[in-house]
Amino acid sequence: MTAPTAADLSADIQRVFALQQAHMWEAKASSADVRKEKLARLKTAVESHADDIVAAVLEDTRKPVGEIRVTEVLNVTANIQRNIDNLEEWMKPVEVQTSMNPADRAEIRYEARGVCLILGPWNFPLGLALGPVAAAVAAGNTCMVKLTDLCPATAKIASVIIKEAFDEKDVALFEGDVSVATALLDLPFHHIFFTGSPRVGKIVMAAAAKHLTTVTLELGGKSPVIVDDSADIDQIAAQLAAAKQFNGGQACISPDYVFVKEDKKAALVEGFKANVEKNLYDESGALKKDGIAQVVNKANFDRVKAMFDDAVAKGATVAVGGTFEADDLTVHPTMLTDVTPQMTILQDEIFAPVIPVMTYDTLDQAIGYIEARDKPLALYVYSKNEANVEKVLARTSSGGVTVNGVFSHYLENNLPFGGVNTSGMGSYHGVFGFKCFSHERAIYRHTQSV
Repeated sequence: MTAPTAADLSADIQRVFALQQAHMWEAKASSADVRKEKLARLKTAVESHADDIVAAVLEDTRKPVGEIRVTEVLNVTANIQRNIDNLEEWMKPVEVQTSMNPADRAEIRYEARGVCLILGPWNFPLGLALGPVAAAVAAGNTCMVKLTDLCPATAKIASVIIKEAFDEKDVALFEGDVSVATALLDLPFHHIFFTGSPRVGKIVMAAAAKHLTTVTLELGGKSPVIVDDSADIDQIAAQLAAAKQFNGGQACISPDYVFVKEDKKAALVEGFKANVEKNLYDESGALKKDGIAQVVNKANFDRVKAMFDDAVAKGATVAVGGTFEADDLTVHPTMLTDVTPQMTILQDEIFAPVIPVMTYDTLDQAIGYIEARDKPLALYVYSKNEANVEKVLARTSSGGVTVNGVFSHYLENNLPFGGVNTSGMGSYHGVFGFKCFSHERAIYRHTQSV
């Protein structure tokens, strides 16, 4: 079945946008109870279609079933419940001490931005769309949603869920090809939330600029790992193997390259290899493909293979893996050593289970390399030396940091998650998602004389 185009849906897009424009003031003025009721319906719809979600995402991505259930169902429902549990507290006005006249009153109120557009990615197609939807609804917005056309089965079940949970004047989802997203971007939304690549992020931001629409851009980048002398190589090797296995390395915060001292490199390689074999290969040496996602499509598979071939041609050593199966878009977990900055694999985000390793002599060398490049979405530091950790934090910039681990700054919902400059702008998760979809309105009240 051919995906709908913007021409097919033009009248419906315009109709729903007008409907949400007319309804946004009522949504803005809605109580916490009304918003919580909407969120509860969304949670129920996700729970009732849990098996359908797993089947759809599996069809689109060949992710391991356990990963799908965690990222596309359990995390989604937990996020919705977090909004329900905290909404009344988040909505309370924040009193501010006045400086001009102590007898006057001032406060900050969080008010809805209005009609929002949410554009989701393919790597976590439901989780990274419904998470922002929950935050937008909690903040009192209406929103229109478009999932990627690379995951049509997931978009179809997402449409069912949205229609069960919401009236279209509150939330509406549009299926279709990239022209549908382009048509949506032409509309004067009050806020756009986009998750995807920096390349497309620039297109979204340019479209938003035409209407002075505010944006949240959750992008990506080359997230480095710095390993110092004091770090536990066995721990790092195990965590890197698991991180690159997760969703087949197709996560915006996936470690993208590693800095390690020369005398620790061999141990890191052997540890990574041992953990990959333990996690993903059977006794005959065959890859258990139900344990690792395929690359999303042929274009991305070819892109990753070309980066790998370029690195090998320019002198990189295949220390682990290196097997590419084009017939089912499978990339075996791979570690490259002897890489150089001239290789494209150290220039472009990899988004696959491939990890290049570079060596360094002094911490300043590793820091200098990171400083000279775009600010990444994530940065990982492994060290038992607090001075080294603080030096890295002081001399680099990234969306977030996890020390002696991976992904934790993303998983902790009491922290904001987002990028900086080329890795994104704005943040969400927990209360930060509520604030992302809210305007902080300043209110000053003069004391009335009797």
